[in-house]
Amino acid sequence: MTRPRKLAAGNWKMNGTGAALAEVQALLAAHPAPGCDILLCPPATLVHRMAQAAQDGALAVGGQDCHTGVTGAHTGDVSAAMLAEAGASHVITGHSERRTDHGETDAMVRAKTEAALDAGLIAVVCIGETLAQREAGETLAVCKTQLAGSLPDRCTAANTVVAYEPVWAIGTGKVPTLDQIGEVHGFLRAELVARFGPEGAGMRLLYGGSVKASNAAEIFALPDVDGALVGGASLKAADFSGIIAALEAS
Repeated sequence: MTRPRKLAAGNWKMNGTGAALAEVQALLAAHPAPGCDILLCPPATLVHRMAQAAQDGALAVGGQDCHTGVTGAHTGDVSAAMLAEAGASHVITGHSERRTDHGETDAMVRAKTEAALDAGLIAVVCIGETLAQREAGETLAVCKTQLAGSLPDRCTAANTVVAYEPVWAIGTGKVPTLDQIGEVHGFLRAELVARFGPEGAGMRLLYGGSVKASNAAEIFALPDVDGALVGGASLKAADFSGIIAALEAS
């Protein structure tokens, strides 16, 4: 299978109001014809407006989470179908902050991913170990369990992206060594190929966790790293642009 274009994805988390849409215009101006795919996942309140701002541009828009159902009495929740109608093409599922803050299990992440696929969205499924699990030598076992439990059988290279984000590196400034990142990505690739065959070989594997312009190039040079899922560094076009440039050059 031909390797897909690399992906620079930004997760704005609970940041950004209408004024932040100026960053989208700045990003599009800096990368009018990017050499990689670019995705921004703003708060739900900005999905529609960001999709309109990025219309006909080189930037995709996604949600940060979705409910497992299409409709229902779920106050405060947003369905995958609603995100799609608002203009989203992607949605993040299983982010560690959802797993930790909201007690989401692998089974719940799998159900949300199913809902995303039902709505025609591309799912960006997150997995990763805690610091305690890393120090206990459980990283690969944890990632194996999360990967198997979070991905539905119908995942393909076209509808699913996997993001490895060691929980202890998210927003902390701590970054695993290149050997550690390479080990996990190589392991995940083997697991995906064993389960999905050629589709698993073509699924994009992103790294996330304190990625910034100064360390992006060396991370993107690793085998089986097909891009990044970036948090705080994606909020400002000037910061995210450097990461995108590093990915384009990789």
